[in-house]
Amino acid sequence: MILELKNIKKAFPYRNCEEKGITDHKDGDVNQVLKDISISVDAGEIVSIIGPSGSGKSTLLRCATGLETPDSGEIIYADGVKFGLVFQNFNLFPHMSVLDNVSDAPIRVAKKDKKAARQEALKWLDKMGLGDRGAAYPCELSGGQQQRVAIARALAMDPEILFFDEPTSALDPELTGEVLKVIKSLADLHIAMVIVTHEMAFAQDISDRVIFMDGGLIVDEGTPGEVFESANPRTQAFLGRYKSGNW
Repeated sequence: MILELKNIKKAFPYRNCEEKGITDHKDGDVNQVLKDISISVDAGEIVSIIGPSGSGKSTLLRCATGLETPDSGEIIYADGVKFGLVFQNFNLFPHMSVLDNVSDAPIRVAKKDKKAARQEALKWLDKMGLGDRGAAYPCELSGGQQQRVAIARALAMDPEILFFDEPTSALDPELTGEVLKVIKSLADLHIAMVIVTHEMAFAQDISDRVIFMDGGLIVDEGTPGEVFESANPRTQAFLGRYKSGNW
């Protein structure tokens, strides 16, 4: 086991949620986004987290990666384990070239030799199919290409676990496939991955384990076969549109 989340709870004041249309609340109330969540991830394991919008999936990833602080519970990484996070909206530095975007953190944060870091960055860009775009700037790339740069940037820090927060949600449907193909290819690297996704066929195909969240709780968990054929009524209702082709 390289990561364990134990009894994670997280709430936000409702004032932060009013823009989402949440109005049936009293002053001082909070939105309990995570309600006692516990999961673990083994080395090399691929875990997909699925569920409706607002179920707490992205908040769980933000807690696991330190972008949010849980109200209670424990986040335990194995000694020396490094992680990377790939965001929904790429979060590339617009004033930096592609090569600089990928090599900047290894140089500044990991204190790697600049020449070695840039060589490593070029290796990952090549694996992403972007070996010839190192001198380009993010604005010159498609959304799919920008997301592949973001994946290369995360890989350049030599993580043992990668988190993906809906990595295709900001992409046009025609670009989604290229990013999913790249993520699937990473399975050969035996890096653990935790993937929040609305791509059900992808989750079913790539995952060792699938977690279905709803209302801040884990409703179902198991192998893709166990979850996608689950007898749980809530799981069946959520997956019904996917199975009927009306996703």
